Amino acid sequence: MPKIVAILQARMGSSRLPGKVLLEITGKPMIQHVLERTQRARTLDSVAIATTSDSADDPVADFAVSMDAPFTRGSVHDVLDRYYQAAKAHQADVIVRITADCPLIDPEVVDETINEFLRLKLDFAANRLPPPFHRTYPIGLDVEVCTFTALEQAWKQASEAFHREHVMPFLYEGVDLSPFNPRLETGVSMRGYKIGLLNHVADYGSLRWTVDTPEDLTFMREIFTRLGGKTDFNWYDVLQIVQAEPQLAQINAEVRHKTMTEVDDRASKP
Repeated sequence: MPKIVAILQARMGSSRLPGKVLLEITGKPMIQHVLERTQRARTLDSVAIATTSDSADDPVADFAVSMDAPFTRGSVHDVLDRYYQAAKAHQADVIVRITADCPLIDPEVVDETINEFLRLKLDFAANRLPPPFHRTYPIGLDVEVCTFTALEQAWKQASEAFHREHVMPFLYEGVDLSPFNPRLETGVSMRGYKIGLLNHVADYGSLRWTVDTPEDLTFMREIFTRLGGKTDFNWYDVLQIVQAEPQLAQINAEVRHKTMTEVDDRASKP
């Protein structure tokens, strides 16, 4: 069986909400919610943190040590290199990309995505793709899965800045998807990778459940307060809260989600 490792990317230098990964939500730093929820996924062999070698990210490394979580440190802006080096260090055959700003990440969705990836022998699978593709899961439940071989090829060949910062676009760029069944679309990318996109039958892709701004953080704290300390919730529990109190979704409704090709302009500054 392949060794499946989830790698959580985390750094303190968010451009819109600095230090967000360690900001508290109901008494825990946000990254702890992400780590503990990801660890619930049954298909994973381990969950590791990939932060940067910048001294500003020492607190993230300290957090990993405090949680006895494996971690690596690497490039600040070349996140693809950071992932590749982490995957190599952890001897991963399959890499699952999770970001540390998604505290509602659902272990069942992680497992579903991995299981389809394995069943269809894909090079890359996800439960969302950015425009011009589509998504049916809320922003913040994002799961991406790829083989080490595919990641290594991307690491060697990808040259565009957005390929390096967003890790996986090199693999699925130019894919032509077609329905495999109501829950899954498959296709081959422009570089020949076998791609799968997991869909939810009802479309909830417009819901924003990630933390990138102060408004997002306010929304997330409201959600966790209503969960009342429950830790084994799934995303349908959150959906029920949002549907019962539609005003909650208005808290961060005006926040614009970044596109696939946007990059942090700090990467180009000396």
